[in-house]
Amino acid sequence: MKAIVHTQYGPPEVLHLKEVTKPTPKDNEVLIKIYATTVNRTDCGFRQPEYLIVRLIAGIFKPKRTTLGSELAGEIEAVGNDVKTFKQGDQVFGLSCYVFGAHAEYICVPEEGSITIKPSNMTYEEAAAICDGPWLALTFLRKLDIQRGQKILINGASGSIGSSAVQLAKYFGAEITAVCNTKNVELVKTLGADEVIDYTKEDFTQSGKSYDFICDAVGKSSFFRCKKLLKPNGIYVSTELGFLVQNPFLALWTSLFGSKKVIFPIPKDTKEDIIFFKELAEAGKLQSVIDRRYPLEQIIEATKYVETGQKTGSVVITVGHNDQT
Repeated sequence: MKAIVHTQYGPPEVLHLKEVTKPTPKDNEVLIKIYATTVNRTDCGFRQPEYLIVRLIAGIFKPKRTTLGSELAGEIEAVGNDVKTFKQGDQVFGLSCYVFGAHAEYICVPEEGSITIKPSNMTYEEAAAICDGPWLALTFLRKLDIQRGQKILINGASGSIGSSAVQLAKYFGAEITAVCNTKNVELVKTLGADEVIDYTKEDFTQSGKSYDFICDAVGKSSFFRCKKLLKPNGIYVSTELGFLVQNPFLALWTSLFGSKKVIFPIPKDTKEDIIFFKELAEAGKLQSVIDRRYPLEQIIEATKYVETGQKTGSVVITVGHNDQT
């Protein structure tokens, strides 16, 4: 089968299309023929680690797992002997977090892994694009324990995580102020934002308004810049480690001192999360936002675009059979 492989850390050019051995499912696994996946910030962060902690996970000097890709949608081609809840021909979607492997024509995933039947109202491409962003956004929003009517500011509201956070925060009943660039103002409004700040025209940290929560979905601000916008007992959360890996340490420090807190939850994907996203999608409460589509063979171009930091929503990779829906 074809797969994108990297055997060393580095720029997008370390990625190569290769023929590799097609996996065989274990007794508790399903073999999925992938029709769509994505390139996201996690893929980029593991391909060229910025932080030592990533190398501790992925390999100090070279990657332990040579094929990236965590979001996927496709069709089950075979099932292991012990699999009970899936059958050949099922259309599925989900995550292969930390294990990766979705930048390929096939992948094996445990039956109890983070996969479920694809939303009936979505294509493979659309389904692949509502996995990683919503999962990361949900991780933070659950920790915030949003109550109806509370105010949240979401910085980076048009990216994969941010656009998901807007939709999920709306579902939980929050009053949302979203920060994005000019071209995405109307999009973010349609996703559920009550107010939108165009960062090309205004510095949101100078607005003088106050919020119960601030979520930095792009890691381009900081607790210290945002602290004055938080109400007493307000909470700041970021999807990034921050300058000098400050956010995990600030989470510990602010839990002991002061009324305004930083939280830094460690994401862990579950099947229940993917089922939840399926239910939201079928109810019209969660939609995918796709910026561009590339074939698997153009993974380098797709990766370079993701690394511009200007993508809107997700960048989808089509993997063969892309005429399927």
